[in-house]
Amino acid sequence: MTDLFGRLMIDIDGFNLSNEDKSLLSSKHIGGLILFSKNFDSYTQLYNLIKEVRSIKENIIIAVDQEGGRVQRFKKEFTNIPSMQEASIFAKQNDDHGFIKDLAWLISSELIAVGIDINFAPVLDINRNLSTIIGNRSFSDDILEVINNASDYIDGMHEAGMKSSGKHFPGHGNVIEDSHLELPEDERELSELMNEDIKPYIELKDKIDVIMCAHILFSKVDNKIPSFSDTWINNILRNKLNYKGLIFSDDLSMLGSGNESLTNKVKMSLDAGCDMLIICNDRSGVKEVIEYLDKTDYEQTSRIFEIKSFKKINWNDLLNNNRALAIKEKLKSMRN
Repeated sequence: MTDLFGRLMIDIDGFNLSNEDKSLLSSKHIGGLILFSKNFDSYTQLYNLIKEVRSIKENIIIAVDQEGGRVQRFKKEFTNIPSMQEASIFAKQNDDHGFIKDLAWLISSELIAVGIDINFAPVLDINRNLSTIIGNRSFSDDILEVINNASDYIDGMHEAGMKSSGKHFPGHGNVIEDSHLELPEDERELSELMNEDIKPYIELKDKIDVIMCAHILFSKVDNKIPSFSDTWINNILRNKLNYKGLIFSDDLSMLGSGNESLTNKVKMSLDAGCDMLIICNDRSGVKEVIEYLDKTDYEQTSRIFEIKSFKKINWNDLLNNNRALAIKEKLKSMRN
């Protein structure tokens, strides 16, 4: 029988589990754990932390943002990853059509070797040199380049044995504000969005395993942000785009998700159709949400099982892998 998963993905604070962490991870409502730099000291420490987590809940989904550039949570002993904009420029200048795929394969292989299930990548936002939070995390300011590079990146992830996660739907590149700190507003019509920012999702919808929603108000489309919006999730993503994969909220503790209580945000996200909800840096809020969910008839889901990684990769073997060594040599040449 396929496991049923809770719909919450939470974080922890340290290099190992506290008693409170263990208690929370044991809750039936917790289906995922996202790790950050605050949880990483070395490969061995991280491996042991993940082993400890799985001793409590074997099939919990363990995730990370290991995009490269400014967003790389694990650094020491892991490959130093360039931003995707830098990687895209290097591939184009050197006419190296396999570089993005190879890079994604290496990133994913390292994560699988330590026990991670999914990397929240690639970024599908179009870089319009407006958003301070996106910038060079995007492959390009050209929509076709974003689509082609993201497609190669996803192929590399899949080859390694990891599922992909496109973000931040429907697009974060056309606003200045940082949704971690405030709610940005994009006043474009849906027709314009469909021809621009949503284009990568349209072209790659059959390859993207997870779509993460942005905390942005698209006021000409709906009066709710995508994570809370039946219009965005069901009418547009599920019906108009015919997207069959999983849908995640971005972190519901971000200020861009609004001033509602965390419990209300969770209710709105579940009602709108999000498969999994991310909550970080709010332990008391997580406890309140668990208490709330205990009193509801909300259902766990088996769909989360679709993004579990079952590939086994030996870290030491990867260090000596010829393909990995060749990619690292290319990365060295980028920096010279």
